[in-house]
Amino acid sequence: MTTIAIVGAGPGLGAAVARRFGHEGFAVALVARDRRRLDTFAAELGAAGVTAGSFPADVREPASLTAALAEAAEALGPVEVLQYSPVPRRDFMRPVLETGPDDLTGPIEFSVYGPVAAVRQVLPGMRGLGRGTLLFVNGATAVVPEPERAGTSIAFAAEGAYAHLLHERLAPDGIHVAQLIIPGAIVVGHPRKDPAVLADLLWELHRGREGFRCFADDLDS
Repeated sequence: MTTIAIVGAGPGLGAAVARRFGHEGFAVALVARDRRRLDTFAAELGAAGVTAGSFPADVREPASLTAALAEAAEALGPVEVLQYSPVPRRDFMRPVLETGPDDLTGPIEFSVYGPVAAVRQVLPGMRGLGRGTLLFVNGATAVVPEPERAGTSIAFAAEGAYAHLLHERLAPDGIHVAQLIIPGAIVVGHPRKDPAVLADLLWELHRGREGFRCFADDLDS
């Protein structure tokens, strides 16, 4: 059995992706800060027949994140799919003229240092398998900077650049890298942005292994 590690596993998109990949036979490693919530979530997945485990970590602390992913691979099996999709904090979204150097520390730790640490941890295992998928999930500011949300605009753009570099470099190794852009909010019942619809889309990005950037909806939605 191989594993999908969902970094930023929460009750919306993370839960939907866990169910979708779990029902396809993947073990699910749930990675987020709140151990109690993760344990509850893992138990719910287990009751539904999905092998899952909780691995608490703070994405702003690279050592914490790499340790959690290493533990997940040891407990559940090698990580074949990594999804990096934590939700940024509201204080990352300050207007550009009110944003100083210190205000960018958190967003950069969150959207650059975290993904780099996670990828470096799981990549040897993917190479050992001879296959793998890295899925990056971002909001629209990754491609259209928003002056009122400077932190995420800057950090998401950097994350996207890193992901694109990986896409180019890792394709010959059988490792697919894709970025899903979700404009606006994830909305239950929405025809394109419902969590289950997005989970299906992420599954298709993993299975189809074509292209780099995918948009869940129109950018002005």
